Amino acid sequence: MSHIAAPVLSALPADWRNALLLGRVDLGDGPTPILVSRGEVFDMSLVAPTVSALVAGGTFDTAAGQSLGTLESLDLSAAVDAPARLLSPIDLQCVKAAGVTFAVSAIERVIEERARGDASKAVEVRGRLEARIGGSVRSVVPGSAEAAALKRALIEDGMWSQYLEVAIGPDAEIFTKSPTLSTVGWGGPIGIRSDSTWNNPEPEVVLLVDADGAIVGATLGNDVNLRDFEGRSALLLSKAKDNNASCSIGPFIRLFDDGFSLDDVRASDVTLKIEGEDGYVLDGHSSMREISRDPTDLVTQAMSEHHYPDGFVLFLGTLFAPTKDRDEPGRGFTHKMGDVVTISNPKLGALVNRVTTSRDAPAWTLGIGGLMANLARRNLLDA
Repeated sequence: MSHIAAPVLSALPADWRNALLLGRVDLGDGPTPILVSRGEVFDMSLVAPTVSALVAGGTFDTAAGQSLGTLESLDLSAAVDAPARLLSPIDLQCVKAAGVTFAVSAIERVIEERARGDASKAVEVRGRLEARIGGSVRSVVPGSAEAAALKRALIEDGMWSQYLEVAIGPDAEIFTKSPTLSTVGWGGPIGIRSDSTWNNPEPEVVLLVDADGAIVGATLGNDVNLRDFEGRSALLLSKAKDNNASCSIGPFIRLFDDGFSLDDVRASDVTLKIEGEDGYVLDGHSSMREISRDPTDLVTQAMSEHHYPDGFVLFLGTLFAPTKDRDEPGRGFTHKMGDVVTISNPKLGALVNRVTTSRDAPAWTLGIGGLMANLARRNLLDA
């Protein structure tokens, strides 16, 4: 079975009874935006038919919603046929991602590039790079005079890379991760291209941003990466990143309030556990304290001169470097079908997904047109 059978309660933030959570459920008739306050679940569809519209309203007043009971009584599940199915917590928002925002991830991307997507060459390249660069990439401030000096030195040494450009240069890498409405939620299967042989999860903090660029909350995400595809050419980024079921978000968005703020995001540690059906276990972490660019700077760069009328979410990148061997020595990590990936943080909960291929994952079928038709049938578009 592809879906996770564990109860949603096990995936909630440690202080969930004091958190204000935003999400979506399907109670059998279609996607419904919900708020969870002090453990009570409120249907907000009569206030705003979508999560994006609820965020645009600017207030999260549960008194205007309809109580569905407590989280314990609702018995949310990820199963397709569940009477109360938990969905990805976003809908019409654009799904953006920032890449190479940590020094380690910069080095790993250069390794992919130099190894041309061949995992067997990665050890040799990694050794050369770390001997030459050392901790200099970690300590330099992106866009600074010191960063420019390091760039000149690396160019002279034949070690410069497009990935180092976005790691320490003035402009961050910002890309579109997946289409609107295509993200997978907690408990659902997450997809790897069936023709990929070197890939990994990317455990990240994800920000929810409104149409004006204000950050209103945060959640967890898995920005699945195909190292063999992107390693062959950065122009294959879309094939490496945007595939069916290749982006998961959840379990809920935690909205900022007196008990949770952007400073909590800046100080957060994200843990990762991969458990394979072959008995393989990998533990990793990503500390937001080591990010090279502040989250507000990344949001500003994502906004740029764009307009996002339905807002957007932004993956902030990861410190996690998947270098622990799984099978052959020197080949590092790659996924196997059936792997269970758990990304967690005490204040954001746990995002759990089981790995399958993008070909075998349930097809993404509910697009914007289908959602609008569903909301019209439910008489929610006048909300």
